[in-house]
Amino acid sequence: MTDNNSPAGASKKSKYDDSRRPLLAAARAGAIALGMLTVLSLLVWGGKNGMAGVWGVLLGAAISGSFVLLTVLGVLFTAKTSPTTTLAVVMGGWLLKIVILIGVLIIIRNLQFYDHLTFFVTVVLTLVVTLGAEVWGMSQSNLTYVQPNRD
Repeated sequence: MTDNNSPAGASKKSKYDDSRRPLLAAARAGAIALGMLTVLSLLVWGGKNGMAGVWGVLLGAAISGSFVLLTVLGVLFTAKTSPTTTLAVVMGGWLLKIVILIGVLIIIRNLQFYDHLTFFVTVVLTLVVTLGAEVWGMSQSNLTYVQPNRD
């Protein structure tokens, strides 16, 4: 007979018990997608519009990519805390990102060193591709939904 407190009777933690796995997969997939899209956009827009295109891509990818990935990182770092803490970090981070975004857009709106169309297209594509990659990354993660009774 096995005692539940003994190592033989204790349930072993597996990688499927870590609730952070989908978030890690989402962050990884989003970062990879952001990197691939940035390189592809640099080739296309840099070849078409020169340095103005390169700057448009770099600004667009940095702004929109960081906006999306920082949300995942905020949830990831608060995954082991209470839902209230996670909500506060996510909502506070979102508000801070919006304020910073508005400030950056006000600063760069009249500058001419970057191509505005390139910037816009890169922002939209980066948001769509990065969010899609994060959803795909999370959906490919296996996670235990029911844990055995530890009586």
